[in-house]
Amino acid sequence: QVQLVESGGGLVQAGDSLRLSCAASGFTFSSSAMGWFRQAPGKEREFVATISWSGGSTDYTNSVKGRFTISRDNAKKMVYLQMTGLKVEDTAVYYCARSYGKFATRRPDEYDYWGQGTQVTVSS
Repeated sequence: QVQLVESGGGLVQAGDSLRLSCAASGFTFSSSAMGWFRQAPGKEREFVATISWSGGSTDYTNSVKGRFTISRDNAKKMVYLQMTGLKVEDTAVYYCARSYGKFATRRPDEYDYWGQGTQVTVSS
């Protein structure tokens, strides 16, 4: 069965960096676009970043452009989110998700499997 397991979250100070990892199994990883979403307390889940099946195309929400980088290693079946210059407003549970398509997409309805999430807390 499809499994997505996130790790790497934690409590950091504003300006610090973190790298989130997502280990995928149970499907042909190299055929799927992947994405990261987040949900802050009291808010709806929002798109953060996405990467195409090959890693050749990426997209980010405006608030993280220039600070976050999504990448993938198809041989290891891993997707990463490198986060730098963290801000208090980045505090959220971060979810890894698999798209049923090959191409990078911001649309949550194009993702069919989700991880359990990892908490990122940024203090001032």
